[in-house]
Amino acid sequence: MKHTVFEVSLPNGVKGLIIHIPNASVMRLNFSFRAGEYLVPKKKWETPHLMEHLLLGANEMIPKARDFQAEFGKNGAYNNASTGVYDITYEAESADFEWDRTLGMMLIAITKPLFLEDEFRAEYGNVQEEIMSRTNNHSLQLSMVMRKRFGLIAKTDSERIALMPNVTIDDIRDHYYRTHLAANMRFVIAGNITPKRRTTIEKLLANIELQDNGKRFELPDEQLKVITKPIYIHNKSVENLYFYIDTYMNRRLKDPEADALDLLNTMLTETLYSKILGTARERGLVYSMGSGITQARNLSNWWFGAQVSDKNAAALIDIITTEIGKVLTGDIAKKDVEITKQYELGKFQRSAQTVGGIANGYADRYFFDEVIDEYSQIPGRIKAVNKAVTVDVARAMLADNIWGLGVLGYCGRGFVEKLKQQLDPLWQQSKA
Repeated sequence: MKHTVFEVSLPNGVKGLIIHIPNASVMRLNFSFRAGEYLVPKKKWETPHLMEHLLLGANEMIPKARDFQAEFGKNGAYNNASTGVYDITYEAESADFEWDRTLGMMLIAITKPLFLEDEFRAEYGNVQEEIMSRTNNHSLQLSMVMRKRFGLIAKTDSERIALMPNVTIDDIRDHYYRTHLAANMRFVIAGNITPKRRTTIEKLLANIELQDNGKRFELPDEQLKVITKPIYIHNKSVENLYFYIDTYMNRRLKDPEADALDLLNTMLTETLYSKILGTARERGLVYSMGSGITQARNLSNWWFGAQVSDKNAAALIDIITTEIGKVLTGDIAKKDVEITKQYELGKFQRSAQTVGGIANGYADRYFFDEVIDEYSQIPGRIKAVNKAVTVDVARAMLADNIWGLGVLGYCGRGFVEKLKQQLDPLWQQSKA
C-alpha cells in the first residue's frame, strides 16, 4: 500500500510516526512506553503486566472495565496491550469513520486510569490463568530458562506465578506514574491521515495529560554469560524433545548484517525446500523448525529450535551442523542467494497489504531505537545482500563463542551431551 511517513517530535517529549495511507478504510494506533519488567525489583516482576491489564479498563470517562470495552468495541473496533522485558505497548484498530472517537478513548485510558481495587483482584486472577496456561508451552519455557542462563533479564512462568503475591495495587499505581510520562511515550499511527487529521492528532498528543520529566528510559545494558554445559530440563510428560541452539554476539548487528542473516534464516529453515528444514522433511525427521534473530541494546542472538523425537534428534542436528558448516566455509551457491532474495521480496510485498501490517512494520524498529525502516528502502536492502556478507555475518555470530544447547524432554542428560558434541565443531570452524 502506498503511504507517506511523517516523524513527529513534540515539545512535551512525545515522539512518533504518522503514516498517511490514502483512502485507507481503517485506522491503526500503536502507543509504547519503556515500562517493562526490567524497571521493577525482581520480587515485583509482575507489576508491569498487571498494570497493562488494568490500564485498558476503568478510567475517568467510564469507571468500569467491561463498560469501557463495550463502548470502545460497539462498532467493531479492537484494542489490546502487551508487556515485555523492555516495553508496554497498547494498540487499537477501528473503522475510519470513528477514528477520532477511538483515538480519544485510547488517550483517556492511557492518561486517566482508575486502577480500582476490585478490578485489580479480577485481573490478578486473569493474569494468573494466562501465565499458567503458558506453562504448557514447553518451547517458551525452555527459551526463558536459556535467557536466564545467558545472563539476560528473564523469569520463567513458574517463577512469575510465585512472585505475583508480592504485587499490590499501590505498586501498580507507582509504576504507572513513574513510567507513563510524555517523554517516555512513542507512537505509530497509520491510516487515511489527511493534513487536517494530522493537525488534530498532533494537537491531542502535544497536550496529552501525562507528566513531562524530559527523558526516556534507557534500555538495560545486559551482560552475557558463557555457559559451558548444555541445559537439560527433565520433563517426564514430554515424549518428544524440544531444543534450542542459541549463539550470541557482543554487539548489535548492522543493518546489512541483519538483512543478510534474515536471508540466511529463510534459506535454512523457512520453507519446505530450505536447506535444513527441507532436507529434514524429505527424510521424515521433523515436522517443522525455525530460526531467527533477536537483538538487545548491545548484543545479538541467532537461534534455531524445533520439537523432534529422540530417535530423529541426532540426525536433525547432523543436518543443522552440515548446512551451517557449509555457510561458514563459503559453500553457498550464488543461485541460492538470488532465489532466496526473490522469496524475501515477495514476502515483503505481502506484509505491506494492510494498514496494521504497515504500522507494525515501522513500530517494531521505531519503538526499539527510533530508527525509521522506510518501506521504500527495504527492497533495495534485500537486493543488496550478497554471498560475502552472508558468510561473514554467520561467522561473526559464532565468533564470540557464546553459545549453548538447551533441551526439554525425557531423553536424559547423557543424550543431550552427545547432541552438544555434534554441534561443538561449528564454533571452532567459525574461527578458521
